[in-house]
Amino acid sequence: MNSYRLAVVGATGAVGQEILRTLERRNFPVSQLKPLASSRSVGKTVEFQGKKLAVEELNDSAFTGVDYALFSAGATRSRQFADACKKAGAVMIDNSSAFRMKPEVPLVVPEINAADLKKHQGIISVPNCSAIIMCVPLWPLHQAAQIERIIVSTYQSASGAGAQAMAELEAQTRAYAAGEPLQRAVFPHQIAFNVFSHNTAIAENGYNEEENKVIEETRKIFHEPALPVVATCVRVPVLRAHSESIVIETKRELSPEEAREILARAPGVKVVDHRDKNHFPMPLEASGQFDVLVGRIRRDLSHPRGLALFVSGDQLLKGAAWNAVQILEHLVGKS
Repeated sequence: MNSYRLAVVGATGAVGQEILRTLERRNFPVSQLKPLASSRSVGKTVEFQGKKLAVEELNDSAFTGVDYALFSAGATRSRQFADACKKAGAVMIDNSSAFRMKPEVPLVVPEINAADLKKHQGIISVPNCSAIIMCVPLWPLHQAAQIERIIVSTYQSASGAGAQAMAELEAQTRAYAAGEPLQRAVFPHQIAFNVFSHNTAIAENGYNEEENKVIEETRKIFHEPALPVVATCVRVPVLRAHSESIVIETKRELSPEEAREILARAPGVKVVDHRDKNHFPMPLEASGQFDVLVGRIRRDLSHPRGLALFVSGDQLLKGAAWNAVQILEHLVGKS
């Protein structure tokens, strides 16, 4: 079996760490791994396959000899080093928003549109985490009954804002329990024991940046540029794994029973729909899983062809690291 030379950009961050662990879990054939990060992280080490690897500085020459570079260091860094990566002959798999809506850049969820990988020109984008977690269970329903409208409300964990945001939630929870003042540094509002609109700027259309990403990226992934989608994205005091309440309207009526059967066979999906036990998808159980959990599958009583469901998925895994590694596996023919 061939083995590959990989770079992980942002290797010390939350997603970068999950990429390393996912490569290990999947036993991906790696001949050389270069952990890359900013100059502030040089001197640190990361663990991979039982070895400690020194973190190297991210610069234009860092991609020499690299086959594939998995980026998770934010849009600014992705834009800054994309040309250097491509000039070195490395394929860039990017977790940031930098290139997602570029027409020439495939935006890929492998369970849905892996065929788009054939069109790449050196850069492939991993979609927004909330879009991925929604699209994975909706795609097989779309194929079966043609979705005509999506209404989604998200319950997004601290992990979506990185390791420091997760630490802030933990610190605020400890301070609250001790009766001490709660400190804010990452989020604009208290995250412990609170919910608030997703911490991205509000655009002219009244939707925040996260909501617009979900809308626009879902259309691109599904190859449905006019698909009606309305999104409300909210931060909740959960460490990791996003949840979403989704209502769809379909062209033909789709019963909950048929939907459940379709989803039970769908790749990347695990049905958790135990009405007798009132046991449905929870972020606590989704954390650490590659699959998206789906349940609360029921009719929308307000619409003759409406269906409601609830999903949970690990934002750091299927929402980022695992989706990136899946793309890598498809590129090398390992999937």
